[in-house]
Amino acid sequence: MTVSIIYSVLLLTSLGIIAAIILYLVSKKFYVYEDPLITEVEEILPAANCAGCGSPGCRSFAEKLVGTEDISDLFCPVGGNDVMKSIANLLGKEVAEKDPTVAVLLCQGSCDMRPKTTQFQGPDSCAISALVFSGETDCQYGCLGKGDCVESCLFDAMYMDKETGLPVIITDSCTSCGACVEACPKNIIEMRPKNKRDLKIYVGCMNEDKGGIAKKACAVACIGCSKCFDVCPKDAITMENNLAYIDPYLCTLCRKCVDVCPTHSIIETNFPPKKKKTLPIPSKEKKIKVIVEPLNSNNDA
Repeated sequence: MTVSIIYSVLLLTSLGIIAAIILYLVSKKFYVYEDPLITEVEEILPAANCAGCGSPGCRSFAEKLVGTEDISDLFCPVGGNDVMKSIANLLGKEVAEKDPTVAVLLCQGSCDMRPKTTQFQGPDSCAISALVFSGETDCQYGCLGKGDCVESCLFDAMYMDKETGLPVIITDSCTSCGACVEACPKNIIEMRPKNKRDLKIYVGCMNEDKGGIAKKACAVACIGCSKCFDVCPKDAITMENNLAYIDPYLCTLCRKCVDVCPTHSIIETNFPPKKKKTLPIPSKEKKIKVIVEPLNSNNDA
């Protein structure tokens, strides 16, 4: 009995040693060298794994940064210019500095501006709703209000406003990862440059219907009147499919388009209120009428 136990132990030990040797040889045979710079770059990255850089995660983005000679087109929106400069210094490569961007909602169709005409009874999801339903209002281009964008945000930079039924973007918390842009099936969220003091001017509408139809569906819809296009001094506004679009890189924030928009579909953020022009007050001085009568020659005599 004791001998059989000893044989069993020796057999198992031998099998274990043989397996270890085989695994060691296999690991040496198929060993893949990994540049230690990848780990160093990954430690600099914010570890958000948001895919805003175009890679599925920070690790894969680090591999791309290390393995690419020209990284000027690569950018981590969460880390921003500071993180990219640190990586460039580590790798000895040049990186292009980019202006920070933030998400904006191209829709103002709140409950009071865009009344509901139908009711959707189905999954509480914009993605599913968009597949089978155009929306609960007469505007088929606006926000569906189910909050897919809010759920996709990993940085708590968005929330749903219960009164308006629209998502609200917290600019200071937005990291420009673009997750909300990808999550929106209506394509009404756009990344735009975050200018000084977060000054922005953009058309808050995506309705491509003709003016009368768009205005009936939403009180603040763009009606394609082209008045903003006519007054823009920098050709920053284009008209396509009955809809105006303001190029954020050509716009000089002069606000002339805001003043002429008849439906107030152009949004301006963080601008100081415009000073009211005061007309000159007319003078109240009394005018004295002087009557000069000719002298009578008889009286002079």
